Amino acid sequence: MKVTQHLWFEKDMEVAIRFYTSLIPGSSVHWISPLPAESPSGPPGSVKIASFTLGDQRYMAVEAGPLDPFNHSFSIMVECETQRDLDRLWNALREGGSVEQCGWLRDRWGLSWQIAPTRLGELMSDPDQAKVKRVSEAMLKMVKLDIAPLEAAAAG
Repeated sequence: MKVTQHLWFEKDMEVAIRFYTSLIPGSSVHWISPLPAESPSGPPGSVKIASFTLGDQRYMAVEAGPLDPFNHSFSIMVECETQRDLDRLWNALREGGSVEQCGWLRDRWGLSWQIAPTRLGELMSDPDQAKVKRVSEAMLKMVKLDIAPLEAAAAG
């Protein structure tokens, strides 16, 4: 069995997935094709489908007009090793979108992302619950996550 995430875009699917794959190392667009058959969304050729990989995750996408907008019940989480990588992704994805608390943002297509340092997961899984509490409290005050203050909170 294979598990693949699927994204429904109202419009601009190709622009979005080419943008996403340009940002995340190890990503690629496998194919983009118009649907050659009549569908509930329109005549032959009016719907586009695509296959792509972001990092180590497989995705399919469709551009078929409005249906349900993206919402917080699905997000893409990217864990970054360095603050530089986190800042680069954060700045690129927020352009034309909106930022939210705790490392969340919505890109210009409305897709929710969580851009987090890998170190956050390590700090949150520490057996010292007082440390985890300090890190959690620091994270909850942030919009874009910042490794140095998280480390400082962990240290006490």
